[in-house]
Amino acid sequence: MIIRTDGAARGNPGPASAGAVLIDASQPGAWRPDATPFASISDYLGVQTNNVAEYTGLVRALALARELGAEEVDLLLDSMLIVEQLHGRWRVKDAKLQPLHAQARRHLATFRRWTAVHVPRAENRAADALANEALDRVRAGGAVSVVRRP
Repeated sequence: MIIRTDGAARGNPGPASAGAVLIDASQPGAWRPDATPFASISDYLGVQTNNVAEYTGLVRALALARELGAEEVDLLLDSMLIVEQLHGRWRVKDAKLQPLHAQARRHLATFRRWTAVHVPRAENRAADALANEALDRVRAGGAVSVVRRP
């Protein structure tokens, strides 16, 4: 499964959200930024920092991937911070991120194989759109969370 996630905060901290797309890696064109997801997450998170939103999106996407039966995940993230911290190359200094990092690592340990790669923001438009959709939806009085499953 290919997972693209993003977080958004309007202000830092400010109203925050997370978006994620989950893509069947066996489908043709799965690695393209515009690949059609079979599941997605669009969650409003309240007032948070951008990094908390980024990590929360990742944790929720990993939980959904496990729920949907994924055994292997390839993470394509536009947060270099998260990619480097997941690989252990950068320390997790921010106390707010430490529990989220630990949760992400626990989820990753349940998969047979995982990768995490930094991609340019332009290649993460679908996840970014879902994060911004959550902020706009809640501002208009809509649902806090929209999760689409197969």
